Amino acid sequence: MTDNELRDLSMNRWRLVLGSQSDRSLQFSGGAGDIQTFEDMEQLLDYLYGRADGDDVRDGSEGSERKGGQENSRLSAAKWINKVRELFPKQTAEVLEKHALDEFGLTELLTDKEVLEKMTPNMDLLKTILQLRHLMKGEVLETAKRIAAQVAEELRKKLENSVRRSIIGRIDRNSSSPVHSARNLDIKKTVRRNLKNYDSETGQLMLKEIYFSDRVKRYNNKRVIIAIDESGSMVGSVIYSAVMAQIISKLPFAEVKLVIFDTNVVDLSGQAEDPAEVLMSVQLGGGTSIGKALSYCESLIATPAHTVVICVTDLYEGGPLNTLMNVSRNIITSGAKLSFLTALDENANAAFDHAVGQALADMGAFVGALTPEQLGDYIGRIFGGG
Repeated sequence: MTDNELRDLSMNRWRLVLGSQSDRSLQFSGGAGDIQTFEDMEQLLDYLYGRADGDDVRDGSEGSERKGGQENSRLSAAKWINKVRELFPKQTAEVLEKHALDEFGLTELLTDKEVLEKMTPNMDLLKTILQLRHLMKGEVLETAKRIAAQVAEELRKKLENSVRRSIIGRIDRNSSSPVHSARNLDIKKTVRRNLKNYDSETGQLMLKEIYFSDRVKRYNNKRVIIAIDESGSMVGSVIYSAVMAQIISKLPFAEVKLVIFDTNVVDLSGQAEDPAEVLMSVQLGGGTSIGKALSYCESLIATPAHTVVICVTDLYEGGPLNTLMNVSRNIITSGAKLSFLTALDENANAAFDHAVGQALADMGAFVGALTPEQLGDYIGRIFGGG
């Protein structure tokens, strides 16, 4: 980091301490992206500390006029918690959350089921529920479970058709369809099979047989093993992974094995068709042992050629790196497909250990961020041999 960058960072941190009322005498500096990040951080601090008697406790002056934040939409408690975890270091985020819960009246998320019921069920709220679930009890926890089920169901309805089309909607040119329609007409096969009926005198091709393609592939049974990293930074991907496991488990040819892991591995295969139950079993945060999780996944492989192992993780390994590399090599060598999804959500934006990712990619694993639709297409290509 250059001297100028260090100076900008120091000044920007002081600005966060002093608050938005100091914008005339001390402004954020640096690149446009850095300035936007610090402005967003300041809005989060304003939202919290501006609750102290209506004034920002960082400002020190009474009755000072507070300015609005930079984001397009007004913050909610749920969105505030998610943004804090996204923008601030882990230890800082934990301090801010403790202040929010203990001192500034955001405890309604944990103690008042009526407040929770009045909040709009959406991804932001579900992320907050998952992050704070370990603090919820009784009726509040039951309300949280219902919200998780509602959001997961809405997400399934949104994704299911497109994901199913991606997986099973690829035209199979090797089997005939019982449904004869122009949409399913296999022109190439029809021409090839009728070439013997070509009349050289008239120059016409006589079509004695017309062939149609089957849009639904007839696969042998496949096993999809999904391992989900419980790291707090993966909360969005955890939600989408649980919903995708449900969608895939409903396909006639697929058997889903679902595990979640931190330093321990929990097999939730029996709950794969119930994403809300899976989500409420997640313990966000803690350590991470990817190699240990993959070792368990390897034990679930029965027919390697018909198996795909999907590990949803940011690849920040807390266990021995050689264990991760060795078990990954074993899975690939066996003939199974191995994929590391560094993000699985609507944006597919990932922050992950690039060095580990590159080593795994060089070994032959797929490493990358995907949207749910892209994952569906990816699985379709694997199962279809394309």
